[in-house]
Amino acid sequence: MSQELYNELFNAISQESEVMVGLQLNAAHSEPMYAHVDKDRDTNLWFFMANDNRVASGGKSMIQFVSKDHKLFACMSGDLVEETDPDTLEKFWSNSTEAWFEGGIDDPKLHMMRFELQNVEIWTKTPNLTGALKLASGAKVEPEDVGDHAVVDIK
Repeated sequence: MSQELYNELFNAISQESEVMVGLQLNAAHSEPMYAHVDKDRDTNLWFFMANDNRVASGGKSMIQFVSKDHKLFACMSGDLVEETDPDTLEKFWSNSTEAWFEGGIDDPKLHMMRFELQNVEIWTKTPNLTGALKLASGAKVEPEDVGDHAVVDIK
């Protein structure tokens, strides 16, 4: 089940793209960012940002994701590191990214970061029939009645 949920998570992120990104070693709040996914490298996410963005320094980070239908939730931990590969930058560059950078792909403020996933906790909200009846009646609900849960460590 863990691999199935993990695949579901990356599929959802690749379709919806918005996540919350924050550094663990400072008190700054997380902020919404657009995640880029490479389906052949599903332990990384990429982000374009200005070099003065609050997470541009990188380091230990947490990313939160909630699907638009509110049926899939995830909290990911890992390292945010600078991406220096020009081919990766070109691969994910788009008109919508260019709209954020006056100088385009050569803008001196452009900064790309790679999130290297180490651990993810995933929850789904898909109540089975028993769970739906318990929720409707106010009866005690067990976690397995309302969805799936997995913790995945990336080696």
